[in-house]
Amino acid sequence: MNETIGDNFQTETKYLRNKSPGGNLDWANKPEIYKSYPSSKTLQLSSQFQETTNSFAEVLQKRKSIRTFSTKPLSKIDLAFLLWASTGIQRAEHGYEFRTCPSAGALYPIETYIVVNNVEHLEKGLYHYNIKNHLLEEIKLGNFGAYLAHAALNQEMCADASVIFIWTAVFRRSKWKYSQRAYRYIYLDAGHIAQNLALAAESIKCRSCEVGAFFDDEINSIVGIDGTEESTICLSVVGYPQLLSQK
Repeated sequence: MNETIGDNFQTETKYLRNKSPGGNLDWANKPEIYKSYPSSKTLQLSSQFQETTNSFAEVLQKRKSIRTFSTKPLSKIDLAFLLWASTGIQRAEHGYEFRTCPSAGALYPIETYIVVNNVEHLEKGLYHYNIKNHLLEEIKLGNFGAYLAHAALNQEMCADASVIFIWTAVFRRSKWKYSQRAYRYIYLDAGHIAQNLALAAESIKCRSCEVGAFFDDEINSIVGIDGTEESTICLSVVGYPQLLSQK
């Protein structure tokens, strides 16, 4: 790996006053901001979520990353809430569908996939979150937790957590407007989503841990993406915390 590639990226994507950052947008070829798997089996998700009793300040005070989880399964209602809270549609205004987290230019380059290990009434497997319709699309069934753990530098929490969120980026959505500067915004977008998930999980007494160490091509292979047009950006595991009596 080029030891200065990160430094070069930071330098080469700067905005400079003597150089215009923008250009004419090709509206006829603007990328679609929703991805779907039309031939997949679908599961409609609930939009009726459980009431939470913690204040926002309490959620912030209690949030922490954990790496050991209970065997208690996550409910489908709580999974639906976590998906919506992290990157679901919040409102529609002026012809745009805005989401629960910000995105540069409202271009929303991040896609959400989940690997289900232990969710009530939901088979183990890989699913895609269809944001526009708030539903899950079944990609493939099977126990992928161990494969994810192996691809994530043997972090066993990927095999033990109830669900693993996999966030990918469809780069052309942001590059259409921001060119190479888009990569800065894509990573910011992913960070907003991951933080939303962490706080939402804490609000329903779950816990999470974001994962940035993984073999990119191995995760991309599990998801079924090419790693060039779309590639994995980060992961997060979610589940109920393990009680001391369970250790």
